[in-house]
Amino acid sequence: MRLLIFGPGYTAARLIARLAGRADIATVTRDTFAGRKSDIANATHILSTVPPGETGDPVLAAYAPELAASGAWLGYLSSTGVYGDTGGAWVDETAATGTGRRTARAQADAAWLALPSARVFRLPGIYGPGRSPLDRIRVGAATRIELPGQVFSRVHVDDIVEGIVAGFDGPPGAYNLADDLPAAQRDVIAHGCALLGLPVPPLVALDQADLSPQARAFYAENRRVANGKAKRVLGWRPRYPDYRFGLRALSATTSPATTSTAPAPASTDQR
Repeated sequence: MRLLIFGPGYTAARLIARLAGRADIATVTRDTFAGRKSDIANATHILSTVPPGETGDPVLAAYAPELAASGAWLGYLSSTGVYGDTGGAWVDETAATGTGRRTARAQADAAWLALPSARVFRLPGIYGPGRSPLDRIRVGAATRIELPGQVFSRVHVDDIVEGIVAGFDGPPGAYNLADDLPAAQRDVIAHGCALLGLPVPPLVALDQADLSPQARAFYAENRRVANGKAKRVLGWRPRYPDYRFGLRALSATTSPATTSTAPAPASTDQR
């Protein structure tokens, strides 16, 4: 396997570790986009974790014809934000996209799906080592939002990695990689506090919470993400089927000395 990764971010780093000794891996950062046509031609597998910008998807803008003609396995890390707000209803890969606040992401998602042999992995909030509610709780940055009926789906980074690996042998198409239990943010924080033996923050109204504009916009959408297709077609099963399993594993393997003091929010597009 000769794997070319555009955007070696958080998830890609875990994938690289997972494939150590199995693949010849090259990575491309935004600063080194130019002159990669020979790398694309030589790759057997190509994965992009790069989010779109104001002018669209930079990888496709630079190399769409080469990617289409490469014959390589193609993968793209997208977002379940492409489904928009469903009022808390379940969505699967047959649901309409492009109705939410992430127009550029939905357009990139569709453009990747139009390429031959492309797998598009739609991801909800990502958490894992150094980037989880436990990190925010430890540094006193966790907030519990009181928003009745609001739920989010999430996925552990290592379950994303296993979904990508399963996708190496699966057919092209879109796949939701989410855990089995959409849950309210307030419940996740409360469980994390219990695991760490720390006080549970009080509930606050959304308009009173000290949130970034990006985080605040995240609460404008409410949906439950179904993962049945990935299970059925790829044979994928999340090792951490809900936040309780994931946070318990993280609490047992991390400490304040080994985690970031400024974790990225779960809604980040830094795949």
